[in-house]
Amino acid sequence: MSDETPENEHSNHTTDEDTSSSDPRSDGGQTGEATASTIGSELTVPATTDDYPTESASEFPGMGSIRRWFVTTNHKDVGILYIVTSLFFLVLGGVLAWLLRIQLWAPRTPTTTVLGPMAYNQAVSAHGLIMVFWFLSPFAFGFANYIVPLQIGAKDLAFPRLNALSYWLYLFSGILFGVSFFQGGTFSGGWTMYAPLNVPTFTPDVGASTAVLALVLFVASVTVSSVNFLTTMHKMRAEGLTLRRLPLFTWSILLTVWMMLFAFAALLAALIILSSDRLLGTTYFALESPAGSMLWAHLFWFFGHPEVYIVFFPALGVMAEVFQTFTGRRIVGRKWFIAAMVLVALQSFVVWMHHMFLTTINLEIKTLFMITTIGISLPFDLMVFALIYTLLKGKIRFTTPFLFVFGALLLFIIGGITGVFLGAIVLDYEFRGTYWVVAHFHYVMVGGVTALIGGLYYWFPKITGRMYDEFLGKLHFGIYFVGFNLLYFPLFVAWETPRRVFDYSAGLQIWHQLATVGGFVLGLSFVIMFYNLLKSSFSGERVGDNPWEFSTTAEWAVPSPPPLENFPGLPTYRDGSLGFRDESGDGHAAADGGGSATTDGGVATATPPADHHEEEHASHASFWPFVVGLGVFFLFLGLSGLRDAAFPEGMTGGFYLGFTLLGGTVTLASLVFMALEPFHGPEDVAGEAWPFEGLEYGKIGMWIFLTSDVVLFGGFIGAYVFTRVAFGWTAWEPIPSDPIPGLMNTYLLLTSSFTVVLALVAAEKKSRWGLVASLVTTFVLGVGFLVNKAIEWDHLFHEGLWLSTNVRASTFFLTTGLHAAHVIAGLVVTLYLIARAWRGAYLEDNSSVEYFGLYWHFVDIVWLFLFPLFYIL
Repeated sequence: MSDETPENEHSNHTTDEDTSSSDPRSDGGQTGEATASTIGSELTVPATTDDYPTESASEFPGMGSIRRWFVTTNHKDVGILYIVTSLFFLVLGGVLAWLLRIQLWAPRTPTTTVLGPMAYNQAVSAHGLIMVFWFLSPFAFGFANYIVPLQIGAKDLAFPRLNALSYWLYLFSGILFGVSFFQGGTFSGGWTMYAPLNVPTFTPDVGASTAVLALVLFVASVTVSSVNFLTTMHKMRAEGLTLRRLPLFTWSILLTVWMMLFAFAALLAALIILSSDRLLGTTYFALESPAGSMLWAHLFWFFGHPEVYIVFFPALGVMAEVFQTFTGRRIVGRKWFIAAMVLVALQSFVVWMHHMFLTTINLEIKTLFMITTIGISLPFDLMVFALIYTLLKGKIRFTTPFLFVFGALLLFIIGGITGVFLGAIVLDYEFRGTYWVVAHFHYVMVGGVTALIGGLYYWFPKITGRMYDEFLGKLHFGIYFVGFNLLYFPLFVAWETPRRVFDYSAGLQIWHQLATVGGFVLGLSFVIMFYNLLKSSFSGERVGDNPWEFSTTAEWAVPSPPPLENFPGLPTYRDGSLGFRDESGDGHAAADGGGSATTDGGVATATPPADHHEEEHASHASFWPFVVGLGVFFLFLGLSGLRDAAFPEGMTGGFYLGFTLLGGTVTLASLVFMALEPFHGPEDVAGEAWPFEGLEYGKIGMWIFLTSDVVLFGGFIGAYVFTRVAFGWTAWEPIPSDPIPGLMNTYLLLTSSFTVVLALVAAEKKSRWGLVASLVTTFVLGVGFLVNKAIEWDHLFHEGLWLSTNVRASTFFLTTGLHAAHVIAGLVVTLYLIARAWRGAYLEDNSSVEYFGLYWHFVDIVWLFLFPLFYIL
């Protein structure tokens, strides 16, 4: 669909850094302090929504239509869906937390037991999983979806349908986790899912397998979202908006997504292996495996420690933005603040073993990781001092958003200091497994939530066009802050309480009772927030485009709420201020007395050119992302029960098999229909794209996806090497013993890579039959690879070797099976390309063939690693 666009004037916005040497909010506070009058005059936005392109109601449903929320691909709508859904999971996780606190009101006796042992374990595990995965990050990425494209001058994310798909996968993953409660019981081995408690021997319920598959589906959502955000932020920044000039919230999201790309890929490897242990009978994490428990710990914590910063970085970005707005000055030491965030993002991947100080790792390695752990606190010290110094140099306005982010800073300081204790090996020996860890963890993680709530109040006027009730907001903060500290601080005093155990010494009862009271106070404070925001959404005071006097980022330069396509033209920062250029890229708005807005500094004005031509606007609606999500939900629900175990009463293996077949069919069909659907994404316009200048969105997205796939296969290969070393490298009997089938497959795949190259050459030469012949040859060679692999597996099976035989067989069959799954996916795409090429596609635009070639070459390269690893060494 497209929009017809009347163009007219709109006020503008300057870049984030080095735009004006006289800017009073200079880095490090080395120039004069900004006054209220100086900064307040910088943001005047006279434009209205009438100045913007709009889509007719017949083409795109209005905000009040239920259909809109099922078909929308617009980044702002998806952001709202993320925020609302994550708040639902906050309530669900909070209710589970209340159950835990009621149980802990007194040491366990026959008369005080509210939850039985297994129910308690399930509640603890589900609370942790829901809060960490289905609330914290999605809540932050609701803001990221809504705000980041506005801050960088984009009209949407690079792949709008993938953005919608990421939401539906997230939603259905949460629903799938909810279903696990009704399948005999959900996972009960703790949110860290330590081995061997994560295998069916100790958690036999079907619901436990469903919970693991729900996490796999959630990680799929994260991967799709990561590819989308990274492509957008590296390719779709407005002209002149370099990385150095990005607003700090966008910077925090950029680093968060890069961490997500690598960390969640490692988690996906762990979860696929665990799912295989539970559903297919592999023995990676079985009790008898020589490396099972340590292997899980390494895989999980390689994800788990970056996850702390994945959760906290968006909160840090919110803190920076709100501090700037309500102190009236730019963050002191801004360049160093960004450098510190980059350093933390890098260091987060080299500290994971401090979670494993109580394992058998030798003291030298533990000492090394103690050093890296203490080292990662130093950049955080710099950021904390920058925020504090900004407060000292500015003129504070105690609004609700500011109170929440200031409170978050105080809470994080406590969480950070108590975390340093755990970074020391000797102290960790004493505190590990106690409520000291629980208290520290919540001061950091829920401290981040505190800042995100401030962000919710901060951007609420932008999202709704109405102001919340300030009195109720401040009342919410007061009750929230009291409840928070009443809940978590007593846990430091009661630190001797063992984690995940619902019994404790009677002498600690008073502290647990205080914590229980605090838990209910904290939870009930959200009733005020929900009432305030819901009521204000309909009857709150209408606000202008910019209700905050000293706000400094680009989202405040558009109407509240923003129009469908955000901006009235193509944004540019060529002259250091937000202007608009015509479609050819030659025209540029002159600084002409309009309103202005800044991104953390600088003053300039501009208006869109009067002769700006109408353009074909991007589509904003597709039903297929929802259908794909629904299909995957049924597929995973069916897979959860496909194992040799007792099913819940009334369910049979046929029940799950039916869902598997239904889900697989719906998923495949809807993906095909989505690929065939006419859909116009955002235009590939010239802008700031370092380090991806000259590359199309699709190619960048494919490279980023393959980067995550490298980590996925790295997890599997690392698991094999780790297990083999633990087993004894020379005592390991390779499977299979005959390398000839593997050698034949190597030749087949290398040849198929060559035919893919021939296909691209044929497309470039506009040879329809050459393109079809090359793709058909590639398909035949790929099928030959699978047939040869199937013959080899059948031979091994008749020799008595299969997935569940031993850990040697498990590593071979699962790793090569994952590779075979990639081959199958490639062949499905090949069939699609053949069908389209037969009808004459790809001769004018061969980019799809090129992107497929990148994927296929990657699959072939992976095999070049697997062949010597399993067949020769």
